Amino acid sequence: MMAAIFFAGFAAAVCCADIRTGIAFLALSLVFGGYCLFHGLKRVERFFIGARGEEKVCGILKNLPEKYHVFNDFIAGRMHVDHVVVGPAGVFAVETKFWRGRVTIEEGHILVDGRLPSRAPLAQVQKEAARVKAALFKKGWDGPVIPVLVFASDTFAAHIAEVDGAVILNARELMDSFSVDRVVIPDADLERLVTLMENNV
Repeated sequence: MMAAIFFAGFAAAVCCADIRTGIAFLALSLVFGGYCLFHGLKRVERFFIGARGEEKVCGILKNLPEKYHVFNDFIAGRMHVDHVVVGPAGVFAVETKFWRGRVTIEEGHILVDGRLPSRAPLAQVQKEAARVKAALFKKGWDGPVIPVLVFASDTFAAHIAEVDGAVILNARELMDSFSVDRVVIPDADLERLVTLMENNV
């Protein structure tokens, strides 16, 4: 938008010297400005849709059993992870998507209404889990971090699945997935790990 405004100002200045060239520059700046505005509004819309999904998942995670700790918008390296859940069953890096279309898995790929999304969410959540693991390792905790991809819109046709070590599920399956008796991290280690994370790994 700043470039479009600059060109509009430049066009106005050129009008003083050559009216035709100035009008041509002005028309180009208006077209470019319209293009920027359209794409900017699309990005803003995606941001608010994503924020709504994160808020929904955050509300669900608040109801996890007492021994579970949730870190929202966790910073690992240069990445912001939507949620990191730490509890007796392990450490989970949670990426939230709020997609409107029907989500399916075909040949290891996540599709929306039968098409590949512009950004591969599976690769994204796996990278986030790796960053969380690396951040914790630097502080002396060496354990697995499980990538979890949650569809807050509940449009994942299979409801719950596992692909390449990542858990994929709808938001409505979150509570049942975490509320298990499995103990991977003993209480003493869990307390130490939570302290590390509270001190902003």
